[in-house]
Amino acid sequence: MATVEMNVSSFSKPVQLLWERMSPCVLCPRRCRVDRTKGKKGICEIGETPKVSSIFPHFGEERVLVGDGGSGTIFFAGCNLRCIFCQNYDVSHLGLGHEMSVEDLGDAMLELERQGCCNINLVTPTHVAAAAAAAIEHARNRGLRLPVVYNTGGYDSMATLELLEGFVDIYMPDMKYSEGGVSTELSDAVDYPEVNRAAVREMHRQVGELKTQGGVAVSGLLVRHLVMPNRVAGSFQIIDFLATEISKKTAINIMDQYRPCYKAGSVDKINRRPFPEEIEEVRNYAVEKGLRVIR
Repeated sequence: MATVEMNVSSFSKPVQLLWERMSPCVLCPRRCRVDRTKGKKGICEIGETPKVSSIFPHFGEERVLVGDGGSGTIFFAGCNLRCIFCQNYDVSHLGLGHEMSVEDLGDAMLELERQGCCNINLVTPTHVAAAAAAAIEHARNRGLRLPVVYNTGGYDSMATLELLEGFVDIYMPDMKYSEGGVSTELSDAVDYPEVNRAAVREMHRQVGELKTQGGVAVSGLLVRHLVMPNRVAGSFQIIDFLATEISKKTAINIMDQYRPCYKAGSVDKINRRPFPEEIEEVRNYAVEKGLRVIR
C-alpha cells in the first residue's frame, strides 16, 4: 500500500496541496467531495492509492513521442469521464488494474528510463494527479531526467493544473467536444467544453508550443482531437479556438481511430466509424487554419 499518506509532509508543498485536494476530493471538475484519504470513492472509482493497468514502452503513440525507445506509458485505471464510446472501458470504467504505491510508481518511471524510453507518459492521470506528482518527485530525486507527458481526457481542474506546474513537461489533452449537450450525452459532463478550453489555456501558459529535439518532443502542448461521425464533436469549432485563442503554432493530432465501442452501438449518430471524407475535412481545416498537424 502507498506510504505517502503517512509521509506526505516529506514531499514538496505543491504535492502536499494536491494531496489535500483529495480530502474532500476536488482534484477534478467533478468535485465529488468524498474523502479519498479515508477510502471513499467518487465518480472515478479510485481511492487514495492509484491503480495501474499496465506499464511498458509504447510504440503506437505519436511519432514525436515514440522516437527510438518508445514512450514509457503508465496506464492508470479509473477516469473522471464516463464516455459511452470508451475503447478502454474495462480499465477506465471497470477499474481493471492493481494498486501501486507512490514509491513504486516513481521506481517504475526510473525503470522505463533505463529501458531507453523517450519520456514518461502518464495516461488518464487527472483523478490521480496528487499521486502522479509525488511519484514524479520521488523519481526525479533519484535521477529521472526524462520529460513527463500528462496524457489526459482534458476534463481538468484549473487549480489542480496550477499545482502541477513544473511537474509536467508535455501536456497532451484531448479536446473532445465543442458543445455541452453532446458532452452531457456522451461523457456525462455538461461543462466539458468550457472546462476543457480553460484547461488548455493553462497548459499552454505553462509549457508553450510543442518543442522537439532530434524529432522527439521535449516540452510543450500537443492536443488530440478524435474525429467522430456526423460532425458530432464540433471539430471545426475546436480548431477555431486553438487557432484564435491559443496559437496558430499549436500542435494537433487529428485522430481517426474512432469506432463504436462499449455502449456507442445504441446511439444512432455515433454507431459507425467516420467516413474518410469526414476525417479529411477536419485535417484540411486544421491545415487551412495554420495549425501544426502531426500524426
